[in-house]
Amino acid sequence: MNINPPSVLQPNFSSDPFPALPSLRSDRIRLQVFTHRSYFARPGHVFEDHPNDPSPDNEKYEHLGDTVLNLIVTCIIHENYRHLRVGPSTKLRSLVVGNPTLADISRRYDLPRHLRLHPAQVVTLRTSLNVQADVFESYVGGLYLDQGLAAVETWLRALFTAYIKEAYLLVRTQYGLPPPPQVGNVGVDTNGGQSTPQCGTAGVTTTIGHLALFNQLLQRGQKAVEWIYANDGGDGSHTTPIWSVRVEVDGEEYGRGKGGTKKAARNEAAKEGLVRLGVDV
Repeated sequence: MNINPPSVLQPNFSSDPFPALPSLRSDRIRLQVFTHRSYFARPGHVFEDHPNDPSPDNEKYEHLGDTVLNLIVTCIIHENYRHLRVGPSTKLRSLVVGNPTLADISRRYDLPRHLRLHPAQVVTLRTSLNVQADVFESYVGGLYLDQGLAAVETWLRALFTAYIKEAYLLVRTQYGLPPPPQVGNVGVDTNGGQSTPQCGTAGVTTTIGHLALFNQLLQRGQKAVEWIYANDGGDGSHTTPIWSVRVEVDGEEYGRGKGGTKKAARNEAAKEGLVRLGVDV
């Protein structure tokens, strides 16, 4: 089986309007989101920026946005197509988050026009498929830092649900399968009438998003994580305890946190852990 599907997914948004682009509240984040690495022409292949002179371009935002995007798209796929095996699921996700589709979305939002680029490379870079896709991922990363994971998920669920539906139908044809009995909604029951577990973050306070991202990055790196709570249960009273926890990755401490619940405490420790992993929080 080697069927080459169309490189760009273009679902029909006639019934539902194309989701609006969320605004970034922070001017600093917005400026960096749209700053391409060519603008300051910094040398490449540098291991680490000086603490007093961090790189002002959007590459770190792009890297972060790629991870957040994959997390949310994977969650939507798992929620709506519970019985889809890993191979087809990976093909589906690749279609949805591939550069051709992301570049098309980026152009719909007119993101490339706002890029700050080296004057000698403006025309070439602004029309580059990779650069157009990268600035969309940078915007996702910037929105995550600006407003948290829940805000990003609300936007991306509204945006990508139709793309995931189209990709699912396309991957079915690649496997020689007919259309499913009901395809009017990506949320069609594919779980045998049982309730579908939600792996996303909609409805959860934005602060818990650090924990979800931290766990996702550790899973990708196949690292062992252990959460160790204080013996005394932390500070606070009997009725309103404050939990204390430290997180160890491969036996090495990555962060500590406190919170009114165990999950909140883990989230605070995860924020320190993300910094240790090189994520700007």
